[in-house]
Amino acid sequence: MIQIVEHAPKEGPYALGAALEAAGLPTRVCRTWAGDRMPDTADDLVGLVVMGGAMAAYEDFPGRSAELALLRAALDADIPVLGVCLGAQLLAVAAGGAARPGNGAQIGWADVRMTEAAHADALFTTVPERLRVLHWHGDTMDLPAGATLLASCDRYPVQAFRIGGSAWGMQFHLEADESAVGAFADAFPEEAATAPGVVESAPAELAVLARHRDGVFKRFAAFVAARAQQTATRAFFTRRAATWEERFTGDGPRYAAAVDRMELRPGHRVLDLGCGTGRALPALRAQVGDTGLVLGIDLTPAMLTAALREGRDKDGHLLLADACRLPLPTATLDAIFSAGLVNHVPDPATALREWARVTAPDGTLLLFHPSGRAERAARHGRPLDPDDPLAETNLRPALRTAGWDLSCYEDAPHHFLARASRVASRGEASRP
Repeated sequence: MIQIVEHAPKEGPYALGAALEAAGLPTRVCRTWAGDRMPDTADDLVGLVVMGGAMAAYEDFPGRSAELALLRAALDADIPVLGVCLGAQLLAVAAGGAARPGNGAQIGWADVRMTEAAHADALFTTVPERLRVLHWHGDTMDLPAGATLLASCDRYPVQAFRIGGSAWGMQFHLEADESAVGAFADAFPEEAATAPGVVESAPAELAVLARHRDGVFKRFAAFVAARAQQTATRAFFTRRAATWEERFTGDGPRYAAAVDRMELRPGHRVLDLGCGTGRALPALRAQVGDTGLVLGIDLTPAMLTAALREGRDKDGHLLLADACRLPLPTATLDAIFSAGLVNHVPDPATALREWARVTAPDGTLLLFHPSGRAERAARHGRPLDPDDPLAETNLRPALRTAGWDLSCYEDAPHHFLARASRVASRGEASRP
């Protein structure tokens, strides 16, 4: 779900909303001006769009604190964000920058200049060096450390920027179409009067702008769609990372018992895939010894931060990576341990093939969960799902197709465990 935040009746997403709809992305609108409550968490979000408004980002207004909290949660979870005008200023504040009054109102059509960084940006890559856009603001912002400036102009130097790799702010109104320009003029007639012809010239201005405007928003929609599953996973686990160890403090012995079933040897190279806070890493290190290699990979930065806090980096190397596109050469590993990850990847079949690619012939895959499938289903108040990828009727053929041979399957009341061996294909040598 993409959350859209609107601060005023006339300041909707316009062309941006059309691009999201064309991409088939579901949206949910929080109309703060109508008293809608801001979401408490970012758990179910794959994107966040924050529109403009007449209020000041540097002054308190109803819902400001909750909005900044949602923006910070989105930044922490690497959720794609797009802020427009007031939304851009709030994004800057949420990231540690500051909003402030500008040097008088900037209203009407005028150029912005793209910076060198914009040429390599995921959204602005094809935008020409100069772009004539609609301005309608009197405030500005100071960017946080590390932000990338993408567009500027002499009077208001911060016009577009990126924070990290997935959050963008635009001071100007790139979302504007003809109805938006008319709506702004109706809502703010005194400001419109300072820019004669702003409405009348809109068709001609938009005829030139539309191609670039639509390209930026199409790329944003594609960016959101391509990362949706990863975003949802990060959003879910980011908020829970700080208390993960406390919630599951008694699981350590069960993880160690599962690792024992892998039959590892000193010197083996093993990966804890979807390692979370790294609860399996000490047991894996104990099995492979000082001469072995232990890696822990997770998609959620907050989980790896929690692992560092627990000192798990002493037992293995922690890496941030996508489980379906591992940054490892073919046949690197002797074994993979994975607890609960299969239910969180977008395509289990693709994941299992990738895990087979990085594992040497005869290598081991152990899928584990400290709760059985029936126990987990009951805890969440739902029946067993026949389409669950961990159901034996689904898992066995999926493993076989991906290059694994399932040798052990246990769906017990208080644990789930499946052990498989990497099948050597023609021409591959088995591990020693």
